[in-house]
Parts: sequence; C-alpha cells; structure tokens
Amino acid sequence: MAVKEDVQENIREPLMPIENILDREDGGAGDQANNKKVNPCMVYFSTLIAVCGSYAFGSCAGYSSPTQSAIREDIALSLAEYSVFGSILTFGAMIGAITSGPIADYIGRKGAMRVSSVFCVAGWLAIYFAEGVWPLDIGRLATGYGMGVFSYVVPVFIAEIAPKNLRGALTTANQLMICAGVSVAFIIGTVLTWRALALTGIIPCAILFLGLFFIPESPRWLAKTGKEKEFEAALQKLRGKDADITHEAAEIQSRYKFLSPSSIMQLLGLMVFQQFGGINGICFYTSTIFESAGFSSSVGTIIYAILQVVVTGLNTIVIDRAGRKPLLLVSATGLVLGCLLVGVSFFLKLYIAAFSAGMGAVPWVVMSEIFPINIKGVGGSLATLVNWFGAWLVSYTFNFLMTWSSYGTFILYAAINALGILFMIIVVPETKGRTLEQIQAAINA
Repeated sequence: MAVKEDVQENIREPLMPIENILDREDGGAGDQANNKKVNPCMVYFSTLIAVCGSYAFGSCAGYSSPTQSAIREDIALSLAEYSVFGSILTFGAMIGAITSGPIADYIGRKGAMRVSSVFCVAGWLAIYFAEGVWPLDIGRLATGYGMGVFSYVVPVFIAEIAPKNLRGALTTANQLMICAGVSVAFIIGTVLTWRALALTGIIPCAILFLGLFFIPESPRWLAKTGKEKEFEAALQKLRGKDADITHEAAEIQSRYKFLSPSSIMQLLGLMVFQQFGGINGICFYTSTIFESAGFSSSVGTIIYAILQVVVTGLNTIVIDRAGRKPLLLVSATGLVLGCLLVGVSFFLKLYIAAFSAGMGAVPWVVMSEIFPINIKGVGGSLATLVNWFGAWLVSYTFNFLMTWSSYGTFILYAAINALGILFMIIVVPETKGRTLEQIQAAINA
C-alpha cells in the first residue's frame, strides 16, 4: 500500500518542481537582464495576424442586422425564413466549439485557424451567390462554424505565444477586434449591398490565411507534440534572435500529470455568468430597447458601438496592470447597476460600457490561461460550447421575457450578475503576471 501511495503521489507532481517555477515568477537578475534582449516584434506581428480571425468573427456576427430588409426583398424571404438565417449562425458556432479543441490539438493552432478561414470564405461565397434560402442558410452555417473555431483558437494561440507581461493585453485584442468587426459591418452595411458586404467578410480571412505562412506555430503545442527542434526554433523566433530562451523553454516543457477539477469549474462558471447576464439579448435587440426607453434607436446604436470598441480598447491597456479579477468585479458590478437602472433611458450605455470593461474579454483571457496544455483542447471546447449555448438561449428567450415583464427581465439579469460577483470573489483566481505554467502549478498546489 505504501508503494502504491508513493506512485500516486509522484504522478501528481510536475516534472519540474512547483517551487522552482514559482520562485522564478518575479525573475532573477539574470532574467531581468535577458528581458532587455527580448524583441517582441514577432509576437506583435503574430497577434496581428491571429486577430484577423477575431475581426472575421465580428464580421459574421454583425452581418445580419444591416442586411435584413435588402435580403428579404431580393430573395423574397419571409420573416420566419430570415430568422432562421440569422439564428443558424449560433448553431454553426456550437458545432465549431465542439470540434475546435480536437482540431487545434491534432493539426495545431495555425492549422485550426486555416480550417476556420476556409469555412468562412466558403460560407461568404455561398451567401454572395445565393438565389434562394438554402444557399443562404448553408453559407450562414459555414460562417458560424468558422466563428466557433475562431472563438477558441485565437485567444489560445495568442496566450501561448505571448510573454506573461503582454499576455493579458494581447489576448484582450481578440475581443477588441470582434467589436471592431461588428461595428464596421454595421456602418458599411448601410452603404453597401448585402452581396458586397458578404465579399468584405472574405478579406480578413484571406489576410489570416496568407499571414499564417509568416508566423511560427505555438511553441507550447510543438512541445506537447514532441517536436523539440521546431519548438525551440519557434520560441527563439518569438523572443528574438539574441534572447536567451533556456529558462522559458525548460518551464514550458514541464508536464503536469494531475489537474484539479477546480479549473474547469472556474472557467465554466465565468462563461455561464458572461452569457446569462443578458448580453446577447441586449446586443441583438439594441434598437428595440432604446426605442422602448424613449431614446433614438439610431443614435443609441452608434453610441453602443463606439462605447464597446473604446472601452474594450482601454481594457487592453489596463488588464496586465490591474489584473483579471479586479476587472471582472468592476465589470459585473456595472452590469448589476445597468440592469437595475433599466427605467432610465440612458441605462444601456452604462451596461455595454460595463460589459466591455471586463466580462466581454476577460473570460476568454482566463480560458486561454488556466487549462494545462494536455487537456486544453477538450476543456477549451467545453467552455466555448457552454458560452455559445448560453448566447443562443439568452437571445432566444429575451423577447419572451420582455413580453412577460421588461422590468422583471433586467432585475433577473441583475440578480445573475450579482451571483457572478460572488462567484468571482470566491472561486476565480488571479492570473496576472504569471506564466501559463506558473498558473497551472498554483492551481494544482
């Protein structure tokens, strides 16, 4: 029995002792001297290429709103048929979420982004050439699938290539580009035909597909798959030719044989509270809500789009200084106040600003950080699926709840966001300033 217990205990220990990992969290004098030689240009360029997928995501999400009248008129769609066209995107995204992790684990992060790009391009072409309802729906389903894969693989790829001092800001750029894609689709959709708008969705996918040939694969994925030479070459390329990657390479190659289930609970809880706080119901019916509050729907929608982009942009600046958990708590508190102020015509501006300050981006940042590399595909797919299912359920039930009670709907969302605050205080860990391996070591410890 003693032998068995010793074996089980050894299985739970990482190949590199946790103390050694945590001791280097602040970096010694040698590490600080080496940091001066690190050149982050390739990290920035790789992030810029990857977030083209985020922009493509936003283009898909923002397409149906400005094109509804024109598509229905040109192809003679009923309201029910157009509703299917609009909502089938979410089902495609759920399928993409289920398969995103296994694909990214099997063919790599870059391979998964290529697959997603191909699906989005095929979907946009199907929509562009559509003369009936079926090509429209098939194209929308394909772009939804690409969205689902992008929503997982882009933040994971960025988190795996970025140094710890830049990881939060660069991963938050994912959400910033999603917001930008949605906003641009809203704006140019008012001057372009719906077919021309579909073609613009191909542009970020093409940039991404071609750009992937010029950036390295995730070093952590290469280390996981045993490609040692490629791993070292990729890490050196990302840190600069003069950087000493010895310590970071050794840290990345440490393997953890045991995973605390708390990390799964932490992330799934964040995804549940992000969606069930009501964001997609409000996002999909922004104009109607502003009109009900006695406010100009056109002005309100423009303010909504600008606030979303600006506050998310500010988030990228402060996330690595303030930390993930404080932003989540401030954001959730703002969401509670925004929901409680439903009777005030300007409440929505507070709501979307609060959401963009933390709950919009930070759950995706945490998703990319807390799962160990060996189960990141499965865990990330599950978390992404929960997120997309919540998005569908909230958007589907929103009008029914508003029919029941407009005031009661937002009181319900406020209560959910208040529970989210308690969850974040008690359960969610702070990950600021730690490498991915240090985060996982702390969770296991």
